[in-house]
Amino acid sequence: MPELPEVEVVRRGLDRWVLGRPIESVEVYNPRAIRRHTAGPLHFAEVLTGRTLLTAHRRGKYLWLPTDGGDALVGHLGMSGQLLVQPADAPDETHLRVRLRFADHERELRFVDQRTFGGLSVEPLPDPDDVPPSLAHIARDPLDPGFDPAAFAAALRRKKTGVKRALLDQTLISGVGNIYADEALWRAKLHYARPTETLTGPAITTLLDAVRTVMTEALDQGGTSFDALYVNVNGESGYFDRSLAAYGQENEPCPRCGTPIRRDAFMNRSSYSCPVCQPKPRRARW
Repeated sequence: MPELPEVEVVRRGLDRWVLGRPIESVEVYNPRAIRRHTAGPLHFAEVLTGRTLLTAHRRGKYLWLPTDGGDALVGHLGMSGQLLVQPADAPDETHLRVRLRFADHERELRFVDQRTFGGLSVEPLPDPDDVPPSLAHIARDPLDPGFDPAAFAAALRRKKTGVKRALLDQTLISGVGNIYADEALWRAKLHYARPTETLTGPAITTLLDAVRTVMTEALDQGGTSFDALYVNVNGESGYFDRSLAAYGQENEPCPRCGTPIRRDAFMNRSSYSCPVCQPKPRRARW
């Protein structure tokens, strides 16, 4: 699933290509792609047609584009969703779900989603700088200027859970998924089952620094693309997967000590770590 760097790459692309462009028409090809817009496809198209898209925003893994009509187009990419800016005459993608045509007829915005786990909706947003109501419960991410490290540290210790499980809790810290959690924990030399209440202040600072560093590096490289589903708005893949130290590196030597990276089952997924650099705690929380 796309994480913060991948979604931020898309947000920046949207800001470049669709900011200030009036929408001429909207077509919905699969109602499931707008299932969160409970008023239905016709209303979704009507409320967007004629609107102009404003600066794109992101909270964690969610995107929204305010309009000049006091509402916002909200999007979540899910596991396979793509927001692509394509020439108007480009062939339709196999899994095209929603199309927005603009008045200049030069390019159009397409929502493509093979598995249809992502989706779009329109929500009231009187103030373009507000967060849409459906996203209000999602915490700020560590790259957000408004992120409060002290409040995060206190909340982290109160959780009394494993540190990786806490990193994946979007109400505590947003934008961190399986890939970047493993990479940050490897850099911070923390085992994923380390109880959060045992983390010292310096350990939490080191962890936050690792999260920020790995996300910034991934952003600089366009995100992590393991297949054709993870692309920017122009359909280009990122290449941070070439820099991964832990995630997906089972049996490969740890870049720090040379010990083979291990893979453990974790929350119906996998967790990758170094047995030497990230020793399992005597009291683990899963």
